[in-house]
Amino acid sequence: MKTGDYSNNTILIESLKNGDEMAYTYLIDTYHHKLCVYANSLVKNVYSAEDIVQNVFIKVWEQRTRLKPEHSLKSFLYKLTYNEFIDLYRKNQSLFSLEKSYYDALNGIVQEEDSEAFQRVLNAVNKEIQNLPPKCKEVFILSKKEGLTNIEIAEHLDVSIKTVEAQITKAFSILRTSLEEKVKSVLFLLFSSKKKFRLNKLI
Repeated sequence: MKTGDYSNNTILIESLKNGDEMAYTYLIDTYHHKLCVYANSLVKNVYSAEDIVQNVFIKVWEQRTRLKPEHSLKSFLYKLTYNEFIDLYRKNQSLFSLEKSYYDALNGIVQEEDSEAFQRVLNAVNKEIQNLPPKCKEVFILSKKEGLTNIEIAEHLDVSIKTVEAQITKAFSILRTSLEEKVKSVLFLLFSSKKKFRLNKLI
């Protein structure tokens, strides 16, 4: 069997079920980076994301005999990644309903399309952030990437809190105008005003 045949979902699953190590290597080479990007969007930590993905591939190999050719292996990998994240999250703290809703919604968006589409969405958001007016961009990044409070930003830039709030509001207004509907959904989820989620290396 040629390696190229593994691109077929059914052949890849049947090969994994038969213990084909080349198929397993192909699976890792194809999905490792994509799953790390997705895991990092959830856990906001590169090293934890890599641990999650490593556990996912271990479980796939352990459960390979139960794989069903009629099911999408890609969807299964993303589901496992999400479940691993939830397990990790629960070990560290209680999962409050607001946070659970956030992660479920983000997971839903990613499940609808592949990781390349998700990365394109993140790139689109990042591009528009970089196009914000200089002061507006500076305040927005300090708030949403660095995780500073409005008071901390005001002290850091030597401006009033109202100025900080105005710049953040202006940033959201510009971004909502320039982004497509699906991208707006990700923007809202990533930069929820009720709870901040740092993007780390995503922007």
